[in-house]
Amino acid sequence: MIFMDIRKVKKLMSGTLYLCATPIGNLDDITIRVINTLKEVDLVAAEDTRHSMRLLNHFNINTPMTSYHEHNKIEKGKDLIKKLQDGINIALITDAGTPAISDPGEELVAMALDADVTVTSLPGPSACITALTLSGLPTRRFVFEAFLPSKKKELQGVLEELKNETRTIIIYEAPHRLKKTLKSLYESLGDRKTTIVRELTKRYETIIQTTLKEANSHYKDNEPRGEFVIIIKGKEYSDIENENIKKWESLDIEEHMQYYFDLGNDKKDSMKKVAKDRGLSKRDVYNSLIKKH
Repeated sequence: MIFMDIRKVKKLMSGTLYLCATPIGNLDDITIRVINTLKEVDLVAAEDTRHSMRLLNHFNINTPMTSYHEHNKIEKGKDLIKKLQDGINIALITDAGTPAISDPGEELVAMALDADVTVTSLPGPSACITALTLSGLPTRRFVFEAFLPSKKKELQGVLEELKNETRTIIIYEAPHRLKKTLKSLYESLGDRKTTIVRELTKRYETIIQTTLKEANSHYKDNEPRGEFVIIIKGKEYSDIENENIKKWESLDIEEHMQYYFDLGNDKKDSMKKVAKDRGLSKRDVYNSLIKKH
């Protein structure tokens, strides 16, 4: 007799959760695979069924829909997992772009994996990647922050983390919050090269290569319209090094050494750390200490 792990049996009997990327503007950006999957699954879980109905009607897709969004993600998530475990195939779509990216879909994916339900992703449009490729800023290393927190304390914490971020920064923003966000970014990060992209893939797509300072000035006289992606150049390593050097200039070398002694470092390690902090060689640090004695 062949025995099978009960978890494997359940997985084989369950349906599949398909993460289907949908257009962020231009409907022609949908893939053939997504269209076919939306037609073939048993149910489509959509962030806004009224919004998604236009997409499904455009491609003559008649699959039943149900809502799955930020405000019902826990209870509805449990219901969708039960359906998947019963063998129902479900496609998850967001209002625009790839599900689970700055989207409650991330919770549904986690729940599905915990329940040993098969999950697969059908790649396609994503606003953050599309904007990054258009920005003219470095693309090899980047950090995606999505929408910044609205609560002041949380916002300050995130901005503090971003001050010395050397990777390109990608942020989403709604028009009614853009001015406030640009002001906060400029005050915290200083002036940086910035590209602001709005209405991606739509008729009035706009790409503005600017700086945080100039962007603040621009939107004082121009009311923001549409959905925005802000791409900000990361901080230069040389700027961080210079700032670190300036930070230690208030101490003389003996005081600087004492700082590391107090942290439990021996003389050799302290000298190495002081040299690094001040952009000096260990020989320079040693000679400076000798002169004082």
